[in-house]
Amino acid sequence: MQVTGKVVVVTGGANGIGKALCEVFHQAGAAKVVVADMEAAGARAVAATVNGAAFKCDVAQEKDIAHVIYETERQFGPIELFCSNAGIGGGFDPLSVNAGGSSDEPWQRSWAIHVMAHVYAARHLVPRMKARGGGYFLNTISAAGLLSQVGSPAYSTTKHAAVGFAENLAISHKAHNIRVSILCPQGVDTNMLRAIPKGPQSGDGDLSPEQVAKDALAGIAQETFLILPHAQVLGYMRKKTEDYDRWIGGMAKIQAKMREEFGK
Repeated sequence: MQVTGKVVVVTGGANGIGKALCEVFHQAGAAKVVVADMEAAGARAVAATVNGAAFKCDVAQEKDIAHVIYETERQFGPIELFCSNAGIGGGFDPLSVNAGGSSDEPWQRSWAIHVMAHVYAARHLVPRMKARGGGYFLNTISAAGLLSQVGSPAYSTTKHAAVGFAENLAISHKAHNIRVSILCPQGVDTNMLRAIPKGPQSGDGDLSPEQVAKDALAGIAQETFLILPHAQVLGYMRKKTEDYDRWIGGMAKIQAKMREEFGK
């Protein structure tokens, strides 16, 4: 799909990858880029640079996503590309004292933002897209959803679930001309990455948000389901499935090294 002339929504659009996506879609000729973010001022600032529109939106709340969808289509026309991009990086524990954690809060928050936000977007947009003959979802996930994130069970688990939902979304609605891509980078130089301790997520080098956004645009143009800005992730996926026990052992060694470094 080409974004030229299309109405596009980007959640988490005030910063990082989301901001870069808004910019690259504008540069590619999108008719309107709608920036949705909990930080209303940040969303407005980005929207001003891309001749777009801004909405305050907590993606963990179904009513907020429904409002963004309804108002965007009422004001600007059919949403042809919805980018479910918002994410959080909380719950990172490099020592991994207990994979189950000590409370439900980081699990519930991660589940709401990394999984249910995608579900809500589909719940409210799929009927509209089916009625008009198609549409497109870009879900920003992470290589953690394909591999894992040492030190962050809640992040890894919910990102895996996000991949599973995207697969089902693509399978269920391919016949309705609804396309799906998942964007799965490793380390990206964003505020979220800077807020957690340096770890294996940056072992292959951090990419800029702008580069990741360009890769996303190219993947959408080719209608590729899996978009990997870090191409080496594909090799890691193959090694994982070829010998799961060996892969677990290798990841456990990374965990042991992190315990040694952060336990001093």
